[in-house]
Amino acid sequence: MMRLVEDIIRLSQLDEGAADMQPETIDLYSKAREVVSSLTAAAEQADVDLTLEGSSSPLRCIPNLISGILTNLCDNAIKYNRPGGSVTVRVGQEKGCVFLSVADTGIGIPAEHQNRIFERFYRVDKSHSKEVGGTGLGLSIVKHATQILGGRIDVKSSPGQGTTITIRFSE
Repeated sequence: MMRLVEDIIRLSQLDEGAADMQPETIDLYSKAREVVSSLTAAAEQADVDLTLEGSSSPLRCIPNLISGILTNLCDNAIKYNRPGGSVTVRVGQEKGCVFLSVADTGIGIPAEHQNRIFERFYRVDKSHSKEVGGTGLGLSIVKHATQILGGRIDVKSSPGQGTTITIRFSE
C-alpha cells in the first residue's frame, strides 16, 4: 500500500512538470551502476543475471528522474523474467544521442499490448502481475520522466523472448 501511495505522489509531481527539480550534468553510466548495484540482491533472488555494459556518458538531466527510470525498468526486467534469465543494461552515445537500454530474456509483451504498457495501472498479464507485486505505475512513471527530460522511448518485445526498452536523450 505504501508503494502505491509513493508512486501516486511521484506521478503527481511529474504531472506538475517537476518544475522545482534542478537539472545537472551527471554520468549516466555511473548512475546506472548505482541502480544495478542496488538491485543485484533482487536479481540474485530471482535467479536472473543482471549486468551493465557501456561507457561514460554525460547527460544534463534531473538525477532523481533518471534514477526512477532506471529503477523501474530494471525492476520490471527482473520481475517479468524467468529463472536463469538475464537483464542487460546498456549506456552509451550514438548518433548525437545518449541512450539507455534495458534488455531482458523474460516473458515478453504481445504486440497488441505494447502501445498501452505506459498507461497508469495497465497490466498485460493480470494474473502474473499479482504474483510479482508492483503498483502498475512504474512504466507510467518512466514515460512521464522521459518526457520531462526530452527523451524518446522505443519498445521491442516478443512473447517468450524478452523485451528491450531503449530511451534516447538528445545531447
